Amino acid sequence: MNLNKLVQASIFAALAIGAGFSLLMIPNVELITVIIFTAGLYLGAGWGFIVGGTAEMVFSGMNPLGSGLSFPPLFFAQIIGMAGVGFAGGVLRKVFMLKEYSLNKVIAVGITGLILTFIFDSLTTLSYPVSAGFDFSRTVGLYISGVGFTLLHQIANGFIFAIGVPRITKFLVK
Repeated sequence: MNLNKLVQASIFAALAIGAGFSLLMIPNVELITVIIFTAGLYLGAGWGFIVGGTAEMVFSGMNPLGSGLSFPPLFFAQIIGMAGVGFAGGVLRKVFMLKEYSLNKVIAVGITGLILTFIFDSLTTLSYPVSAGFDFSRTVGLYISGVGFTLLHQIANGFIFAIGVPRITKFLVK
């Protein structure tokens, strides 16, 4: 195991957790996703997966507004979703780990943030009706009822990715 990568992964996880708690009171605005994605970009898919899972496990488990530990299916959906975000960052490393971004790349990374947030929101939204054994129509109804809340989260993260990732990666490219 590479000690430098372990320390860097720990720093990314701590940064994601701290940023999560700092914006806790602002609905649908968070920096955890972009930090975890950036960890994947910088450290690779495996470390991004570890950073995402670890950071989300600590953040969700210790959340004073409602610990994910109170509902294990949601807790695991959150961990899997954020681990996937970190993994995706590593997979997209060659595409987005750039010193300079063209307008098309800025738009692409924004859309990537929106899509990754959509996947995360879908996993977490579906964790309740699926684990409770709801039939398909009730599950779809519950999913649709959360669209307004999740859509704002997805759009916000699209902008956060488009603004944040290009500004961060220019300092991380070797």
